[in-house]
Amino acid sequence: MVGALLVRGMLVGLVAGLLAFGLAKIVGEPQVDKAIAFETQMDKAKGEAPEPELVSRAVQSTIGLLTGVVVYGTAFGGLFALVFAYASGRMGQLGPRELAALLALAGFIAIVVVPQLKYPANPPSVGDPDTIGYRTALFFVMLALSVAAMVVAVNVGRRLLAAHGTWTAALIAAAVFVVIIVAAQYALPDINEVPDEFPAVVLWRFRMAALGMQFVMWTAMGLLFGWLTERSLRSRIHMRAAS
Repeated sequence: MVGALLVRGMLVGLVAGLLAFGLAKIVGEPQVDKAIAFETQMDKAKGEAPEPELVSRAVQSTIGLLTGVVVYGTAFGGLFALVFAYASGRMGQLGPRELAALLALAGFIAIVVVPQLKYPANPPSVGDPDTIGYRTALFFVMLALSVAAMVVAVNVGRRLLAAHGTWTAALIAAAVFVVIIVAAQYALPDINEVPDEFPAVVLWRFRMAALGMQFVMWTAMGLLFGWLTERSLRSRIHMRAAS
């Protein structure tokens, strides 16, 4: 059962990755090109030679982007399936579609929205190369705290469900999550390394594209995985009834 869910999740993640790649290619890559052009212009103004490309821009924006997004989607699809297998039967009377949609929403909030609220994605030429390790570490700290807060909130909601009902338990769980995240966001240091001359529109559109990619991927995983799992469950029920 778990093996079948894992394979299904990875296949769904692959499809979700392809959809995200389409959005990234259409919406995100033009902003990357503009950011690179800005960086080149700034280097010329300083009299500095541009850094040599280890991988050509053509490869980066096509096969490189496709490979990265598909691998990411497939990996998270597999993790999504494992979490679904664990949560199945532990989240009340939710069916496969409802459970998959709820897990996708929780994953999108905890893994994407919350970390990017604190440390949003930046295009090339934004950020000091000397602080990349520090910035990466802070992002993963925020990510870990966000996931941990979501786990705590879900457990709180489950414990309160029987005594207080779904609505009250969900509100309390959401409040617990928000309180933990607000405390974490205030505790962690801010980072502002965007050059004053960098076009605000390019920065905004790049960040919206990065968020949109994740939204498409998690939405596709939740809806498609839930639909396929429910369909498989119905098929097994019909087969048992026929036998």
